[in-house]
Amino acid sequence: MRTSPIAILLFAVAAFLGALGQFFYKSGADQTNGSLRSYLLNARLFAGVICYVAVMALFVAAFKKGGALTVLYPVYASTFIWAALIAWLAYGTPIRAPHFAGMLLLVAGMYLLGR
Repeated sequence: MRTSPIAILLFAVAAFLGALGQFFYKSGADQTNGSLRSYLLNARLFAGVICYVAVMALFVAAFKKGGALTVLYPVYASTFIWAALIAWLAYGTPIRAPHFAGMLLLVAGMYLLGR
């Protein structure tokens, strides 16, 4: 089965939203004080949940468009790259040579698994 380019694009967007959801969970957790109320009324945690719901909806839409798991899930692995970039932008977390090497290996692995 040939994987639709639209399905690949949907998974790429899902990867970014997955990383964004992780950022919202981290920044939301930083704002909590341990009380149930601080979790339930936390806009950032809620935004993280919305991101993950969107990820699942994009997964379903991508599979509906015709996508092979062996092609699509490696694309979702780019979440790790997006998370590193978001952490760099939001927190100034350095991205060093070993991180770049890992990112290149992820991209190479995505390419090889998609073939």
